[in-house]
Amino acid sequence: MSERQQRRQGRWRRGWRRGRWWVLGFVLVLLVPVLVAGTALRLNYTGEPAAGTTSRGKDVIWLGHAWVDGRKSDADLAAFAARIKGTGIRDLYVHAGPLEHDGTLPADRHPRARWLTDAVHRTMPGIRVHAWLGDVLASEGPTGLRMEDAATRTAVTGSARQILDTGFDGVHFDFEPLHSGDRDYLSLLDELRRLTRARHALLSIAAHQIDPLPAAHRVAGVVSGGRQKWWSQEFFGQVARRVDQIAVMSYDTWMPLEGLFGGYVAQQTALALEVTPESTDLLMGVPFFHDNGMGHHASAETVSAAVRGIRLGLSRTDPHRERFGLALYVDFAAEEGDWTAYRKDWNGALTPR
Repeated sequence: MSERQQRRQGRWRRGWRRGRWWVLGFVLVLLVPVLVAGTALRLNYTGEPAAGTTSRGKDVIWLGHAWVDGRKSDADLAAFAARIKGTGIRDLYVHAGPLEHDGTLPADRHPRARWLTDAVHRTMPGIRVHAWLGDVLASEGPTGLRMEDAATRTAVTGSARQILDTGFDGVHFDFEPLHSGDRDYLSLLDELRRLTRARHALLSIAAHQIDPLPAAHRVAGVVSGGRQKWWSQEFFGQVARRVDQIAVMSYDTWMPLEGLFGGYVAQQTALALEVTPESTDLLMGVPFFHDNGMGHHASAETVSAAVRGIRLGLSRTDPHRERFGLALYVDFAAEEGDWTAYRKDWNGALTPR
């Protein structure tokens, strides 16, 4: 090998060594925060829940559209009543939409709504039925409901009035993706609250998760080109003060392991408790479904891990909170093991109705 070749090879080796250190440094910059966060979440899942952090009899379940479109019968309702007997389920969020993008609700979306409300009130004393409405928002795409349009918000309120006329005890709204700090959404809630109070009905909403780190929703918006997963804790509190019930969609967390998922849910429970007023029912979501994808790992997001995480968060933050429960999503995807875990882990000390 010539002297020139030797010098060239030496420069290449030195460059490779420097490049290798740069690559290692870059990897560490990416991995260390992830490892630290993962360790913190796993530690958040340790310990034992406090005694008494079980059902307060204020749980809810989301029910599919089959209950109002004619696919369900009296026999189905009787079987469902037997299913929830002895649990803490008090409220049913029954899908009666979706809304049109202009906020209106065609009557043919819920032809059997009156049958359902009358049958539940007759055969399941104490159970309340809410009409679950909502739509995709045009917040991250060209089509969808536009919350900033005053006429659309007025139409949404009109749709709530229309559905209450069929005998529902309340209205439950789920608008997604709804960005943190949306003042038009708060204005809509104010309008809806005036209606529901005048009708002696309940107003409830499905809420996004809360920033697990300060300003996470802003960082996510910058990195993903405007898409947001979380709400700030402050905005969550502003929403919670305007409704009777707030149900956190504390699933689809991206967590790959049960311990991480449970720790994340414990954190979400604590964050929500800190800003939800005593006058509002806080309901933490529990996954009664088994999809697998980037955002949801069925082996990690189990009912048992969710309930344990919720109990830990409740224990550490406000163990005596009375207006607190679970929100089970969703009836048509639930398996027998989900119901068994819910009864065992959350309803164990509950006296049957």
